[in-house]
Amino acid sequence: MIDGNTLIAWGFKPGRWFRDGLATANALRAEGADDDAIFAALQALQPLETLMRTNGLPFSMLIDAENELERANVAAVAQHMDALMRVPTIVIGAVMPDACPSGTTTGTIPVGGVVACEDAIHPGFHSSDICCSVAITVFTRKDDPKRVLDAVHAVTHFGPGGRDKLLSPPDEVMAAFDANPFLKGLERFAVGHFATQGDGNHFAFVGHLKSTGQVALVTHHGSRGLGAQVYKRGMAAARKHTAIHAPKVPDHNAWIRASNDDGRAYWEALQVVRLWTKANHHAIHDLAAAKLGNKIADRFWNEHNFVFRKTDGLFYHGKGATPNWAGFSADDDGRTIVPLNMAEPVLLLKHTDNKDALGFAPHGAGRNLGRKAFLRQNRPELPDGIDARFYCGKPDLSELPQAYKNAASVRAQIEAYRLGEVIDEVIPYGSVMAGDWEADAPWRKGR
Repeated sequence: MIDGNTLIAWGFKPGRWFRDGLATANALRAEGADDDAIFAALQALQPLETLMRTNGLPFSMLIDAENELERANVAAVAQHMDALMRVPTIVIGAVMPDACPSGTTTGTIPVGGVVACEDAIHPGFHSSDICCSVAITVFTRKDDPKRVLDAVHAVTHFGPGGRDKLLSPPDEVMAAFDANPFLKGLERFAVGHFATQGDGNHFAFVGHLKSTGQVALVTHHGSRGLGAQVYKRGMAAARKHTAIHAPKVPDHNAWIRASNDDGRAYWEALQVVRLWTKANHHAIHDLAAAKLGNKIADRFWNEHNFVFRKTDGLFYHGKGATPNWAGFSADDDGRTIVPLNMAEPVLLLKHTDNKDALGFAPHGAGRNLGRKAFLRQNRPELPDGIDARFYCGKPDLSELPQAYKNAASVRAQIEAYRLGEVIDEVIPYGSVMAGDWEADAPWRKGR
């Protein structure tokens, strides 16, 4: 029997791969293979350590700073990106106008960051809110926007957990769970969180199209508990792979090799999560339409926290960045959605496919300060003329317009850097957000 001492005597370096190496060596011995054949097989199995680059690759900074606060934010983003661009799988990167750090650990991909990777999917680059996205439904009959906001307020659900009355995701989505290791056993999240919207910056926004006056509903949310669980499994697989092949790479930059079994399964799981999230948006919109008795004239959507594969074979990771090139998905119709804040129009963009931006646009207005830091320094107020509602009762002050970058400035940068062509706008009437559910959660009111 071949053991670890035998492999060391043959000159192999001990590591996590030894377990698989020993199993392979002994299986070959049982088949009658000689030492030379076994040695050759082990050479193919022994991982080569992939090192971090000593210098980061260049990246595009498509962002302007107009004051000291913004300059500090841009400097922090650039510092994170410089460290990130040392990760050996990354080929090219870009930063959008809404960029801000998404963590304090050096080399964490910022919100508004885009990186293209070779044969690698990094779960940390899309984070736990896989497929965070926006969807719009335009109603056929002109309607009172308050009635539309009342309807969506009545049928949606914000905050942790699921709904009392469960709705079923599409059969094509649920059929994929049992055969995929990243999805198997997560059916309860897919069903329990279906037609729900989460918390934080997620919303249901109602306004009218600037072009026609038709009332439109825009929702913003991700894949809820389902995506969070898939991300957790993806990070475990990525850390396992990177610990063997690139142990000096930080955990938050870990990746799954896209061309191996785990990579193919994870890519498939991401596509299922995408379908679930799209159906989740549409379920809420359909419930609102049914309550209104109004028909749907137009509908489209796009994700901004996801991984995309282009014809060059690279995997493009957008962390809070909107894909804005033709055919970024099978259901792309040439338009993308960029919300700014509850008091500003939602922008509808035509694709421009700016190469410096890797084909992306911002996903919103972004922040210059984190939520807690903003609240320490400011006393924000509800915007005038906006029907702002909070599902759990108490407003989340970190989500008011003052918490975000200047919307006009972000819009000007979209135009200046040719990140998208504004073809229409949804003029705001009002919105529903989760609110500060931790302070005033509905299930605590009876205690």
